[in-house]
Amino acid sequence: MSRRALYDRVAEETASVVIRRYSTSFGLAAKLLGPGVRQHVENIYALVRVADEIVDGAAVESGLDAVGAARQLNELERETEAAMADGFSSNLVVHAFALTARETGFGAEYTAPFFDSMRTDLTASEHDQESFDRYVYGSAEVVGLMCLRAFMQGVPLTEAEDARLVHGARALGAAFQKVNFLRDLAADFETLGRSYFPGVSVDSFTEEDKIRLLDDIDSDLRTSAAVIPSLPPTSRKAVALAQGLFAELSVRLRATPADQLRRVRIRVPNPVKARIAAGAALGRTPSANRVGA
Repeated sequence: MSRRALYDRVAEETASVVIRRYSTSFGLAAKLLGPGVRQHVENIYALVRVADEIVDGAAVESGLDAVGAARQLNELERETEAAMADGFSSNLVVHAFALTARETGFGAEYTAPFFDSMRTDLTASEHDQESFDRYVYGSAEVVGLMCLRAFMQGVPLTEAEDARLVHGARALGAAFQKVNFLRDLAADFETLGRSYFPGVSVDSFTEEDKIRLLDDIDSDLRTSAAVIPSLPPTSRKAVALAQGLFAELSVRLRATPADQLRRVRIRVPNPVKARIAAGAALGRTPSANRVGA
């Protein structure tokens, strides 16, 4: 094995550790991906996770203020852009991500809005509809688009087919992000001082607010569910599992009174996760007509 091949392997093994340690749900879904596709998704997730740790996690606990975190985030973006251009980075997570970006054919058109949204978390505590839509696109929808490029690598598509899949990928990414905003409503406000949903006050969060937000989430989930059967077998089961887990969260959020959502974080119990995973592994895909039913 050449030294370059060894370095690539170590970089990707490093990326794989990140998803296993940080996310049980996405880690579970990743296991249903075909091996080549799985590595690409793990490479993408690892960079996204590191950026999130700069904004919300380890960097803050290390004592960095917003200026220091912004400096780290800007440097990570510069390293990422350089690696996508040059094909190498001394940062193993960035190197793994760049391997995927270069092989699957995306670049700064996705990473630039992603890093812009991450920077927003360091400066903005509330959103209007325009800034919210822009934030969700950069923080979640483009991640879905990166994964879609990995899913569809080498698959010939018409312009119409590609547009339909892009629409579905963006909808699923948006649904994931909005569900997380809703289940983290209290923590985001009390710990981070953020209120993501436009026109929603955490202090006076109502049942009507909750239903309106969940109706929007379920619309996104229906849109994404409709395109899952069009994905290749190497990714279809994994996406069905991720879709199923977040659809289950939506059901549980809808059943939880609004005042409780200001105090507790809703989760999917492990036995239910296992049931959804088993269904996805058997090839069951969610029906667009059943989401939100």
